[in-house]
Amino acid sequence: MRLRTDIFVSALLRRVFAKGDFAAVERKGAEEAGAIFIRQHFRDGLETVFGPAPQSVFSEETSGDRLFEARLIRQQPDKVRDMLDRERRFDPDLWIIELEADDLGDIVPVADERQNPL
Repeated sequence: MRLRTDIFVSALLRRVFAKGDFAAVERKGAEEAGAIFIRQHFRDGLETVFGPAPQSVFSEETSGDRLFEARLIRQQPDKVRDMLDRERRFDPDLWIIELEADDLGDIVPVADERQNPL
């Protein structure tokens, strides 16, 4: 069973703040099962967006986990905004979390690209 989205987001924000970085909820979605998109801001003005990893990277043991994959890497903010607007039209219940952190380390669980067989 997967952790509720609002609880996962709360824990994510606390971990970011504990590292001394900044995080905010840009858009709040469905509390129980909304998809989460993470918008990472860099000091040079570029941004990276992480979205939910595809189901193909999950196994029976990790089916309750949340994993993310990079959707856009170090792009201009307008390109990121366009991508998130498209996602929002497709899924109005999604969450958007903004992070100001140069290194996400183990804060955001990113799926290993080699796991995806496609």
